Amino acid sequence: MLLGTLVTLIGLSWDVQWHDDVGPDTFFTLPHLFLYSGSAIAGFAGLAMVLRATAAQRAGRSAGQLGGGAPVRVFGGYFTAPLGYLVAGTGAASFLLYGLLDLMWHSIYGFDAVLNSPPHIALFLSMSITMAGSVIVFAAAREERWGRAGIAVAVPILMTFTPITALAFQVLHLPIDPHLLGTIFFVVLLVVLAAGVLRRPFGATAVAMSAGVMQVVLWFFSPWAARVYADWVGLPLRDGIEGRLPPIPAALPMFLIVFALAVDAIRLLAGRRGWSGRLVPVALGALGGVIIGSTMAAQRSMFANYPLPPVNFVIMAALWGIPIGALAGFLGHRLALMLRYRERTEA
Repeated sequence: MLLGTLVTLIGLSWDVQWHDDVGPDTFFTLPHLFLYSGSAIAGFAGLAMVLRATAAQRAGRSAGQLGGGAPVRVFGGYFTAPLGYLVAGTGAASFLLYGLLDLMWHSIYGFDAVLNSPPHIALFLSMSITMAGSVIVFAAAREERWGRAGIAVAVPILMTFTPITALAFQVLHLPIDPHLLGTIFFVVLLVVLAAGVLRRPFGATAVAMSAGVMQVVLWFFSPWAARVYADWVGLPLRDGIEGRLPPIPAALPMFLIVFALAVDAIRLLAGRRGWSGRLVPVALGALGGVIIGSTMAAQRSMFANYPLPPVNFVIMAALWGIPIGALAGFLGHRLALMLRYRERTEA
């Protein structure tokens, strides 16, 4: 499951870089094949575990021993599916179906290089569902070392994809970039969720460090892969691409570690002083909204020759981050409780 989502992440970063550096292509490019093969890997892994759980249930054994979340009866009880694998498999199946829509869209309108076309948004949403399923799978194994390591990797992967779906709201002409708002919301939600599920001294920090490693790897890999592939197929690069930031890794918050350290420190302090378990996540979310919002508004100019954003834009991003981050912190905490619900009922 994790391999499939990693392959999909590589394919996305490579494909977006390809469109930036080279331009239009065909449906069956190598980056596209990475995208679809990653979804297929995760989908087949989910299907295999559903069949195993179903076989165990019919043989009178407990399907819960297979992991992946609580067993769910589907199709009138004909199948038994661990929740995480059911969610991931559903996302993978819808991804392949929306791939056919994407092929039809390009056949009618030509090959676009934008992320917010209807089939692209549907594809990103499907990928995000698969990746959410992988988070559920690893959360169910949080007491195992491999489960905790899986969360530290699966959450940053999901963190890369979910903000892209907010691009669907660009047509509304909001006073601030919807992708920035989506980044604030989903990044804060997922960091708070991971910290709540792991309940380790440096749980949020581990997630931020994993995200940083992915960002660095994709920062160098994506431009290199686009150039190598262009040479291989005999296509020229666009003029004036020198000095541009790699789109996907540059869209990740570069100061995530600051928020993660604050989350771990405040959670530790809250536990020692008995602060309200309901108010702390909301306050953490508001703080994260300010940190992510203000730094995301300025980070492009910090790492490339982009003009500094107006001060009022940075302030506006930070102010928007307070309510959005607070909501995300609340929801992240509640989702973490849901993922730990089985443990609480057994206790």
